[in-house]
Amino acid sequence: MASLIARVRNYLGTPQGRRNVEKAKAMARDPRNRQKLRGLLARFRGNRSRY
Repeated sequence: MASLIARVRNYLGTPQGRRNVEKAKAMARDPRNRQKLRGLLARFRGNRSRY
């Protein structure tokens, strides 16, 4: 049985995996998504102020 890391690495080498990586990078560059992430991280840290 392949380890989880090996399975992920194999998936990222496929065309579909590469497309999903590019989609995730594009979403990470979006300012609205960055704002949502900051709010989520603030909640987990216990900081009640939202950026």
